Amino acid sequence: MKILNLKLLNFRNYEKLELSFNPSKNIIIGKNGMGKTNIVEAIYVLAFTKSFRGSKEEVVIKNNTDLTRIEGTIEDKNKDNYKVIIKNNLKKVKINNTNIEKLAYYLSNINIVLFTSEDLKLIKDTPNTRRKLINIELSQLSNDYLKILTYYNKVLKQRNSYLKTMYLNGNASLDYLDILTDQLIELGLKVNDYRQNFINDLNVYISKNYLKIAGKEGLELKYNSNYTGKSKEDLKNIYKKEKDRDIVLGKTNIGIHRDDYDFSLNNFSLKDYGSEGEQKNAIISLKMGEIEIFKDKKGVVPILILDDLFSELDEEKINNILDFISDEIQTFVTTTELDKVANKLKENSKIFNVINGKVEEECYEK
Repeated sequence: MKILNLKLLNFRNYEKLELSFNPSKNIIIGKNGMGKTNIVEAIYVLAFTKSFRGSKEEVVIKNNTDLTRIEGTIEDKNKDNYKVIIKNNLKKVKINNTNIEKLAYYLSNINIVLFTSEDLKLIKDTPNTRRKLINIELSQLSNDYLKILTYYNKVLKQRNSYLKTMYLNGNASLDYLDILTDQLIELGLKVNDYRQNFINDLNVYISKNYLKIAGKEGLELKYNSNYTGKSKEDLKNIYKKEKDRDIVLGKTNIGIHRDDYDFSLNNFSLKDYGSEGEQKNAIISLKMGEIEIFKDKKGVVPILILDDLFSELDEEKINNILDFISDEIQTFVTTTELDKVANKLKENSKIFNVINGKVEEECYEK
């Protein structure tokens, strides 16, 4: 999978921008605040309709304008034109100029593996951050997963709202709560199956990757969920026991929205016992494993984005990443200085110099 070109209108600090990309390697250089990351952010928004920076959608709209448009041609089995238009809180997506009414039918078409400096904190970060990663990857692999997860979150919101009603009104019906709980269990078990299978698949790759990188065996992800190994009846009994607590707190305290997974090296938690080097090598192993899963499960080589990693990683870890990058993987690298990028990655790359929202293109020469 490749992105051949990108057209931006009123995106961040770009009024208008048109770029054509190298099908193999692309390096985007610019000082902080110049707009280099905005380019890879736009590619990400084209795929997911939202930013990886976690900001509100309307923030990507250029100041003093009311809409932004991101457009690009994606080459996979065919060449298709994708378009995302964001106006205030409204969002419209198109494929080959045909409006796509449901986002679930748009998402998962453009596959991206994103690796940012923030990902290096994944092991130490919150469970919510780790769940977000697994949700993003599974949503790219399966439209059905996204639909089920969306429905689960809708039912969860309804259940939490009704729990608050029950707290305020002691005569509220338990029957309706049971209906919502049954729906939550049904959907949660499906989500759990998807996540557990994904973790199992990842473990095959990250174990091999870590052995290649660090010369050690034993890296694995351990998935922690209330739902794992439980039947519907088991879960109904658990929710019944938690009912009074849920009502008092006004929220559902167990479920797949509380899931987490732990990075373990020979049964020791990397979060608690791993060195910084071991943790970073584990994250590299994970990200490169994601690429292999796309190849294996979907028959697709995803686009790889490496955002501002070369200021965070030493030469050894950079080389660990490069060992996994072949010419078939279209790669985007952002950096403040070209000298920070390894020569192996610079060879035959297209270079984009960004200065105050202006982009100049050149080819790398030794």
